[in-house]
Amino acid sequence: MSAPTYRPMRFGVTHVTTRDTPDGVRYVRAAQDLQPYPTRLTDRLAHWAHTTPDQTWMAQRVKNADGSLGDWRHVTYAQAWQSARNIAQALLGMHLGPERPVAILSENDLDHALLSLGCLVAGVPQCTVSTAYSTISQDFDKLRHVVESLTPGLVFASSGERFGRAITATMGPDVHVVLGSGSIPGRATIPFSDLLNTPATPAVDAAHATITSDHIAKFMFTSGSTKLPKAVVVTHGMWSANLQQMNQSMPVLAEEPPVLVDWLPWNHTFGGNHNFGIVIYNGGTLYLDEGKPTPKGMAETLRNLREIAPTIYFNVPTGFEVLAEALQTDDLLRKNLFSRVKMFFFAAAALSQPIWDALFASAEREVGERIVMNTGLGMTEGTPFCIAVNSPNVKAGYIGVPTPGLELKLVPTDGKTEVRYRGPNITPGYWRNPEATRESFDEEGFFCSGDAVQWIDADDLHQGLKFDGRIAEDFKLSTGTFVSVGPMRAKIIAAGAPYVQDAVLTGINLKEVGALLLPTPACRSLSGLPDSASLQEVLHSAPVQAHFQQVVNTLAAASTGSATRVARAHLLVEPPSLDKGEITDKGSINQRAVLKHRAALVEALHDGSLPYTIQPTGAPQ
Repeated sequence: MSAPTYRPMRFGVTHVTTRDTPDGVRYVRAAQDLQPYPTRLTDRLAHWAHTTPDQTWMAQRVKNADGSLGDWRHVTYAQAWQSARNIAQALLGMHLGPERPVAILSENDLDHALLSLGCLVAGVPQCTVSTAYSTISQDFDKLRHVVESLTPGLVFASSGERFGRAITATMGPDVHVVLGSGSIPGRATIPFSDLLNTPATPAVDAAHATITSDHIAKFMFTSGSTKLPKAVVVTHGMWSANLQQMNQSMPVLAEEPPVLVDWLPWNHTFGGNHNFGIVIYNGGTLYLDEGKPTPKGMAETLRNLREIAPTIYFNVPTGFEVLAEALQTDDLLRKNLFSRVKMFFFAAAALSQPIWDALFASAEREVGERIVMNTGLGMTEGTPFCIAVNSPNVKAGYIGVPTPGLELKLVPTDGKTEVRYRGPNITPGYWRNPEATRESFDEEGFFCSGDAVQWIDADDLHQGLKFDGRIAEDFKLSTGTFVSVGPMRAKIIAAGAPYVQDAVLTGINLKEVGALLLPTPACRSLSGLPDSASLQEVLHSAPVQAHFQQVVNTLAAASTGSATRVARAHLLVEPPSLDKGEITDKGSINQRAVLKHRAALVEALHDGSLPYTIQPTGAPQ
């Protein structure tokens, strides 16, 4: 069989250099240096405002009176730069700074984006907070923790009606409240339009000129799956360095102004640093996608992709799963999406190989070639881009090689190999949390990620690394045998595709491994039941249970012992909760949070009292 053909895309890092120590530690770098980068991301914004002033920077659909979404409203680079300078002028008079930053509570929108630029120009740190903390949470505990950690001097929300209760419950009277629309009873507020219409003075340029690479650009909170979220410090230099690293690892970003259709939330590093930054750094255009990676929410995403052809497309695995299914039957979607896209990129969780294969098949059907599927490994503390694949010939689990300027330290840890990072894109630490900062860096100043890796090919290190799970997720059975969670989850997802989105492994200090399976919407078609059937009816139906009986049997047949054998499985009817930290804003599962909040379910799974528990055929009941 001939090798598949891919749409041409150059990879920047093709070789690595290594250095080994007698104690088994290995240091790894890209075999090229990091090229110069600007002090501030806003230097690039100013550049494009002067060289391509009429180029669209960002666009969002206008909301009609009936709540539907209409045509696009465009903001050019010239308009963005002027608006940012006006907002910066307003902020300079409010006594804001690292001790009193700006907190943004809203979803992605144009006002949010312009305020973010204004903060960057003024040198005022900002923090976008997960909207779940304000709109889903009932006690506001996590929002209150964020406020106490940051002591913001200004809070912005798109709507007084939606966010007023959260603001009233958590923000002191000394905090300026800026609203995109509406008001909050009993609270003085400032219309966002007042900031936009504040004429910029030379004081703005003077303030911008004083910002150095070490000044704080923003705070980004970790997901807080098992502990309260920590505020990661992101400096101006970290962000600019990481965007230059991305360009050198993925030259496609700079070959033409990128066009993105993107929903990823800006409170998370994938959307807020990676994608938001790529567009500005390279003079591209970001179309705000108000869809979400759910069957219902993806309808808006698919509408946008039928209309706007991206040059690069980013999403999380759940989004790619729905996209792969839609591409099989939607001719217009296939034609528009594949017309100029040069790279797909996913992060946040594992993407099963069958989904990759379905995307490849649709591309080959439409344009006669595959689109490169890129991925890697990163983290909020790395701004986030650290490692990326360097070949189109990759498989699920491959993550690749370090980006230029970043040094990896591979350390043997508890039978695995932990990857640690040191470089210009790595955070100096956690805000107002010196203890957590000390715990996160080793004696050489490398950030300890907690991620485990292996070489793809120990005889050819230039192929790079593959992911080997989170060290903290691994656990022991009562026999003392270690369960390697990451690889086992990947096997379950692959065996269950396309009906398994993710899996949470159970059995800590017990005699056998269990699995709580997160089903995909495809289970509904498998069940044969009408659309009116509840999810519980679907998952408990005979066809679905019979299918997963086969999956469990297949996994058991391939197992090599108790630590690799799924002895009991259960399909989760109640999806993971974002509010409880069971699922992050990027769509990945927090294993330890699920186990914590569903302890009773796990106990019932293992003591045999949980209905609809699936065990390998012939296994003891």
